[in-house]
Amino acid sequence: MKNRKWLWLLLVPWVALLSVPLYSRSGPTLFGFPFFYWYQFAWVPLTALITAIVHRKAR
Repeated sequence: MKNRKWLWLLLVPWVALLSVPLYSRSGPTLFGFPFFYWYQFAWVPLTALITAIVHRKAR
């Protein structure tokens, strides 16, 4: 039961991507991609990493 606290970490990507006004802009760019796009793409591996951490810790 004490390992269930790690599940709260799964809310981080959800909240980060739910708050669209935070990243709804074009600058700064990264390799020619506007911030709006690369911010969302950056969360793909970050979310996978967070999910892996939660999976290992919550076992």
